[in-house]
Order: sequence, then structure tokens, then C-alpha cells
Amino acid sequence: MKSSVYFRIVLLLLSGLLLNAYAHGRHEARSPASEVVAPTPPMGWNSYDAFGSTVNESQFKAEVDFLKANLLQYGWKYAVIDYLWFNPTGGPNIHLHKDGRPTDSLAMDEYGRLLPAVNRFPSAAGGNGFKPLADYTHSMGLKFGIHIMRGIPKQAYWDNAPAKGSAYTAREAADTSSSDLCVWNNSMYGLDPDKPGAQAYYNSIFDLYAKWGVDLVKVDDIAHPYRNGEIEMIRRAIDQCGRPMVLSLSPGEAPISEAENLLKNANMWRISGDMWDTWKKLEHNFELLNKWSPYIKKDHWPDADMLPIGHLSIKNSSVGAERMSKFTKDEMYTLLTLWSIARSPLIMGGELLTSPRWVISLLQNREVIAVDQHSTDNHQVFRNDSEAAWVAHGPTAGIRYVALFNLEDTAQTIDFKFDSAAGFKGTFSVRDLWKGEDIGTAEAHVSTTIGAHGAVLYKLGKEQSR
Repeated sequence: MKSSVYFRIVLLLLSGLLLNAYAHGRHEARSPASEVVAPTPPMGWNSYDAFGSTVNESQFKAEVDFLKANLLQYGWKYAVIDYLWFNPTGGPNIHLHKDGRPTDSLAMDEYGRLLPAVNRFPSAAGGNGFKPLADYTHSMGLKFGIHIMRGIPKQAYWDNAPAKGSAYTAREAADTSSSDLCVWNNSMYGLDPDKPGAQAYYNSIFDLYAKWGVDLVKVDDIAHPYRNGEIEMIRRAIDQCGRPMVLSLSPGEAPISEAENLLKNANMWRISGDMWDTWKKLEHNFELLNKWSPYIKKDHWPDADMLPIGHLSIKNSSVGAERMSKFTKDEMYTLLTLWSIARSPLIMGGELLTSPRWVISLLQNREVIAVDQHSTDNHQVFRNDSEAAWVAHGPTAGIRYVALFNLEDTAQTIDFKFDSAAGFKGTFSVRDLWKGEDIGTAEAHVSTTIGAHGAVLYKLGKEQSR
């Protein structure tokens, strides 16, 4: 009799725990968080630097076609639709009544889940969402990504949409406090992890993205200021959706104090503010990448942001007037060399079809890309006001990489010594990776003249002693 009573008590307790977990949308993971989805830094193209919030289906498919024909063979495989694909007007913000109720209508389903605006993405009609575009991208051998804003649409809140998979609604899940609002986009409220329905809402949108075939999700307004509660909800949502996805967090600068939390939850995270084509922003990333270098790990990549080179801000749609990147050719070498030696993700920002051919050629250097994808022990050796140096190990024994940077406004000669600070010594064969040329041997040091704001990237092979 006693054992029967105890058994029923245990059953009731277990039932209560299960119901509570269901109500909050905290389901068991169907794909493990430990699954490696980014064994090397992701490489690809993102629409924001070229199109801002205005990219449409035909433009995106043209970029996918270009990636397939010209860059996939070099490792550039992600194609990502950025910023506000759910806004039919392509505008950066929506109009609101004084009480906060939206006057504009975003593309959204009955569960408050944002959908592609069909006037911009016609294949999304009939409830297809991004599946046709994802299928097209996959048919080219590429992977498909999207950008989202953290939280829940204000429109869903005012409609009091149900959170799919729970007994709760958007109003019960949302955090409408002013401290939780995005300061540069007004379409969303935050989600409070302590409120019922919040996890269920995140689960529901990632279930939808899994159905579409999404491979990468860039979540914005979440890394600075740092929203650890929502980051952890998103991690759980991905793990339960049944499809592996790269999780990218923006914007920067992500706080170094949250490094361990980021390693647990994200595959790439922005360590810098928005990167644009100015030397000041590029120079600042030397400091940031050095600070984050201890956290370069398989499946977890400190992200210095997109590559703002080539044709930017088409029809003034992004930041600044339409232009070819203001970086000099030497500065572009520095940008790509620094990102590669620090193993940042490589995400091209410029419009591919109309960027200069020599800019595209920078993205086709297999030897430089190999540094980004396969080097180890990447770290800065020194940096001062005029010069900097980074080193790394190659994928095979005896191989070293050396990146030298001229931070001055005029050309200068940089002498780099093989010593304990560099971590190696002896005689090495030297290959210039940007030129694709073997340039002889070096013992004890290498010395070279570098143009203003320029860089060199060397591969050193250990010479056998005789």
C-alpha cells in the first residue's frame, strides 16, 4: 500500500515537471549542442554591405550564381540574406502609434513568426517561406543563411499571437521595458527567459527555419549589449529543431568577460562594431583580434565582421553613398591578411557581380585562405604605433606563417627576427603567399619593405640541417 502511494506521488511529480517544461517550451535536444557545424571559420557572402535592408530574390540569386561559378571552389559557401527581409517596404524601421502599436504590416504568420515579404521574395508566396530560395542555394552546392532580430515582433505582441507549441501568447512572453528595446531598430520587443512562452516562441521560429532549410542564422541586437538569457534560449531552440545551424551573434564589440558563455552557445560572434572601409576601423581590429586570440577554437570563431571591399551600398541602400570601397589595395591586403592570420570568418560584403575583377581575385588566393582555414596557435607577436606581426603554425610539421603589417602612412622596411618571441628559429624557405612566389631562404630574420597600411604574408618551411 505504502509503495503504491509513493509510486503515485513520484508519477505526479514527474508529470508536473514535464508539463512545466512543455509550457515553457524547454524540450529535450534532438540535435546535440556539441555537434560541430563550423569546423573551420565560415566563408561566404552577406547582403548587408551591398544592399542594406533592400535585397530581393533576383539580386540574391544572382549573387548565389556568382558564388557558384567563381568562389565556391575556393571555400566561399555561405549565402546570407541580411536585415529586414520581412519588411515589404525594405525600410529600416516601421511606423508606430503613440502607444507603440505598429501602423505598418510586416509579413507574419498566425503565430507571430516573421516571413519573407512576397513582393521582394515572390517564391515565398503560399506559405513557402525561404524554402524555395534555400533549395536553390543548396542546388548550387552552397549553404543558405538568414539574419534575424532578437525577440518577438511588436506586431505579434499587439495581435497577441499564440506562441506555437505552448499555451501562452506573445504578450505573456515579451519584455516591453525600455531597457530591453533595440536602440537602432523599432520592430521588435525582447523576450524574457523567465516569462512563460518565451522559449516556446524561439523554438517555433527555429522549427520554421529548419523546415525552410536554413544553415546559418545571424542574430542581431544580442551581443552588444550582451543578452545572455536570449542567447541561451536561442541555443536551446537550435538544439531542439533537428537541423544543424551555425549561430552567429551581432553586433560587436562582444564583451570579453562573456567569452566562456559565447564558447558554450555560439559558433561565431562579433568582436568589433560594424566594419566599414576606413583605416581607423581596420586598425582598431588589431587590438580586438589580439584580445580574442586565446578563444580561437574549432566550431567557435571570434568574428571581426564582413569584408567591406568591392561595390558597396548599392543605390545608397546601406551605410554611406554608393561607392567602390575606399580602402587602398594595400589596405585590402592588410584586411584579408589580418582576418586570415587571426582565423576570423571571411564573409564578403561587396556586391560580387560589379566589384572590380582584381578585388574578386583577392578572394581566390588558395594559399591565403588556407591560413584562415587550417592554421593553429595564431597570435600577435608585437604591435606598436608603426608595425605589427602575427604568427601561426601550419597544418604540417615545420610550417610557420608570418604576417607583417605596416601601420604607418608611408612605406617602411620591417625586420622580423626568428627568436623566442616568435616561437621558432633556424633557417627557413620563404614563400610570399599574396604573390604566390618562393623568394629564397631566411636565417634568423626576414626583412621587407611594405607600402603604407600594407601587409605581407609569408609561409616558412623549415630547412633541414646538413
